[in-house]
Amino acid sequence: MSDTRRLTIREAYAEASSFLRQRGVREPEANAQRLLEHLLGESRSGLLIRWAEPFPQEREADWQQLLARKASGEPVQYMIGEQEFYGLPFAVTPAVLIPRPETELLVEAVVTLGRQLWDPAAARQDASPAVCDVGTGSGAIAVSFAAQCPAWRVLASDISRDALEVAEANAARNGMGGRIAFYEGDLLVPYIERGIRLDAVVSNPPYIPEADEAGLQPEVRLYEPRTALYGGADGLVLYRRLASQLAELPAVPALVGFEVGQGQAAEVKRLLEQAADWDDVRIIPDLGGIERHVVAYRKPSLA
Repeated sequence: MSDTRRLTIREAYAEASSFLRQRGVREPEANAQRLLEHLLGESRSGLLIRWAEPFPQEREADWQQLLARKASGEPVQYMIGEQEFYGLPFAVTPAVLIPRPETELLVEAVVTLGRQLWDPAAARQDASPAVCDVGTGSGAIAVSFAAQCPAWRVLASDISRDALEVAEANAARNGMGGRIAFYEGDLLVPYIERGIRLDAVVSNPPYIPEADEAGLQPEVRLYEPRTALYGGADGLVLYRRLASQLAELPAVPALVGFEVGQGQAAEVKRLLEQAADWDDVRIIPDLGGIERHVVAYRKPSLA
């Protein structure tokens, strides 16, 4: 790349975008801009205001290092240590999966349906349901529930202690530290062992078939935690375990929501239908039309 000391910030951005594109980086412009915002400590609008300024000489070495890391495939979220989810900032480290925009649709579906199921204005309905996020990772789902539904009792669990530390820090960062109960353990085991009654179980478990590893983008395959990616030979191992564990809880939850991989929705729907009696089990597509979420629910009895 050219000597950035002779460039404006806009020109440095343009050259970085071209460099990343030549190295095969997806969305090179967006990555270059995000790294530049991080380097200069600016918001998007602040960066635009400074477009015509000379690129700061004292940051040249850091800039070149960032671009080299991105060109090697490192996710920009790990590089800057942050990813936004459902309008909130979340710290991310290599110990956790990077929150994806499609998972916001799962949160939205559960919040919308949960508010209908546990309407405090309706007689004999529980306005403070216990809602758990299984395999919480960064805590994005659990923190979003706590922020959106203050009356809900939110619980979160993960088999990874390192992931739980990230999730707990994110809860505190977003003012939800005292609103979420965290447990270390495998899937629903922490709740089963403690006899905790759950009204809703939500999870975005590992679902990539092991055979698909070679075809993954380097950003995913080389950097994100394996335990958060792969779900056995067909990607469905954890869904089978979760479905069978529902019956081991003190009572089967009234609402279950899972994120799934492409082509898995029909089988996960069948697993849930076999696990309990529901009023409805629905498949929800993402914005790209891929069947991405499976949600099962049972209306509370008013008798």
